[in-house]
Amino acid sequence: MTQQSEKISLDEQTAGYLAALFSALGDAGRVRILAALLEQDLNVGELAEQVGLSHSAVSHHLRHLRQMRLVRGQKRGRFVYYTLDDEHVRDLFVHGLAHVRHR
Repeated sequence: MTQQSEKISLDEQTAGYLAALFSALGDAGRVRILAALLEQDLNVGELAEQVGLSHSAVSHHLRHLRQMRLVRGQKRGRFVYYTLDDEHVRDLFVHGLAHVRHR
């Protein structure tokens, strides 16, 4: 963790990637998908049922989340199960949620 006195310098490419990451989190459907995946690995059908979106909407959101390396899929039998890509995604989500709930 950086101290407040340290200056954070970002090159244009890194700033663009960071902006794209936050943009990916700018959709309530994608945020609900990430919340569901905090608890367990799920396939598209299970995600659709849990978050109340169509299969095609969930698939579209998952494609975007995979491109941003927020989730990854693993084929198990006939289905692909999705999980958060790593602990950084979990931490980002949990800290973001704590921030919006802070009063």
